[in-house]
Amino acid sequence: MVTGPAPSAGRLGPDDLRQRAWRVAAQVVDPEIPVLTIADLGVLRSIDVTEGRVEVTITPTYSGCPAMNMIALEIEVALRGAGIAVACVRTVLSPAWTTDWLTEDGRRKLREYGIAPPKPGGGRRLLFGHDTIACPRCGSDDTHLLSEFGSTACKALWRCAACQEPFDYFKCH
Repeated sequence: MVTGPAPSAGRLGPDDLRQRAWRVAAQVVDPEIPVLTIADLGVLRSIDVTEGRVEVTITPTYSGCPAMNMIALEIEVALRGAGIAVACVRTVLSPAWTTDWLTEDGRRKLREYGIAPPKPGGGRRLLFGHDTIACPRCGSDDTHLLSEFGSTACKALWRCAACQEPFDYFKCH
């Protein structure tokens, strides 16, 4: 395999540059859940190209997410590695991120990693405990909340009564 510098992005038209930047940025993984990309999470919102400058817009899973600085840095590094030197990352809080932005592939990856993904459209019912959370290990609905705070602030800690295993649940927002 021959490796070398990435081809210059300066020769690409705006649409090609936008598509290339999206492909590169979409591969950046979440530092807290490394099986998910920021595209899986729906954190990667848009990419705009103006006069050869790439602007990547991201939205945190919640406004105080400590991983956002690392994600922005990883995006910049990935873009530079792909020959896109003139780029910036912008964080926007509105509209607020929602678990409905998780892709189906992202939900599958969470389950396989041992984190119960939120149900699409779960919203307020789950916030007030009026729904069940299936265990990502055995699939049982016989689960209960142990703590509103799990391994990170965006997850809650649950336990399955069937297999007795604790697991994280990605909170609905």
